[in-house]
Amino acid sequence: MLSKKALNISPSPTLAISAKEKQMKSEGIDVIGFGAGEPDFDTPDHIKEAAVKSIWDGFTKYTPAAGIPDLKKIICEKFKNDNGLEFSPNQIVISNGAKHSLDNIFAALLDPGDEVIIPAPYWVSYPEMVKLNDGVPVYIETDSASCFKVTLEQLKNTLTPKTKALILNSPSNPTGQVYSREELEFVANFAVENNVLVISDEVYEKIIYDQVEHISIASLGPEIKNLTIVVNAVSKTYSMTGWRIGYAAAPVELATAMGDIQSHLTSNPNSIAQKAAMAAITGSQDDVEVMRKAFLERRDFMVSRVKEIPHLDCLIPSGSFYLFIEVGDTFGKNFRGKVIQNVDDFADHLLTGYQVALVPGSGFGSPDCVRLSFATSMENIQEGLKRIEAFARELS
Repeated sequence: MLSKKALNISPSPTLAISAKEKQMKSEGIDVIGFGAGEPDFDTPDHIKEAAVKSIWDGFTKYTPAAGIPDLKKIICEKFKNDNGLEFSPNQIVISNGAKHSLDNIFAALLDPGDEVIIPAPYWVSYPEMVKLNDGVPVYIETDSASCFKVTLEQLKNTLTPKTKALILNSPSNPTGQVYSREELEFVANFAVENNVLVISDEVYEKIIYDQVEHISIASLGPEIKNLTIVVNAVSKTYSMTGWRIGYAAAPVELATAMGDIQSHLTSNPNSIAQKAAMAAITGSQDDVEVMRKAFLERRDFMVSRVKEIPHLDCLIPSGSFYLFIEVGDTFGKNFRGKVIQNVDDFADHLLTGYQVALVPGSGFGSPDCVRLSFATSMENIQEGLKRIEAFARELS
């Protein structure tokens, strides 16, 4: 009954753990969850007030499919001020979240068999969206020695006549690593020399630490800009994950195609949320800094605690709100009569034995790691890491 395309899609790798976590909580079990992919702060009041006003003003009808002109202009100003990028409104497509933006991009770009280079670890939905749009994901495996970033040699070795695009996610989900200017320059040179499009996912650009600078690869020159599609959203920066507003900046021809595709599949992005997004981008950024500082405090605490736990290790993330922890040293060890064979066993035994839920790296293309979100309270972080340490010290 199902199409080959549907049968080829992998289920969300977090589903089994999430389902078990929810089941345990429904039974009254105290589970500490580190799976959150969204800030634990409320949406700032001035954004909510703008949304309420738009409702009372009657702004509740269809809008242009690719977004309202006023928001497009504001996004152009944001790119100019924050990223040094000049775009015109006809290059901007506003969608129902950054995930929708990415799907529009792949739908507009890919023909059957086109290859998309995806560095691993990767955000879990990249490969599935490529496959849903008849493309072929081609993975580059990275590790902590390279700070989970691709090298020029790896890019060259992965290139084929079918290579259409490369996905670049900086700051990264799940690793929290950020590409430097020098690293972006060799990626840009590779893309220009080989006419490879770069899909630059920058949704965590404002959640960044340690005087590290976020640089959009599109800002490195006109040639790479013409080959880059920049994807962003209000979701993470303004704690607006449920509002579902993402946006992309692309060459005019591609942006037009993306808007046309969107017009048939979803019509327009939510009218009320578009007004809220305008308030988010143009309003006070004080709440963004409050969140960033809180995340920084939590990050520092988590890194120091993980370094004290046997068998575990991690790099310090320079962005996002995730800690990517290497747990390969636990493989082959015994936990209450059961051998930990892989990262999924690690996550399952930790949840069952110590009531801590985290995301196994298998879904991110990194089978030796787990992802912990620090978008949760310091109280939860302290208790959760206490349990993780007890679990690790019990292994034999």
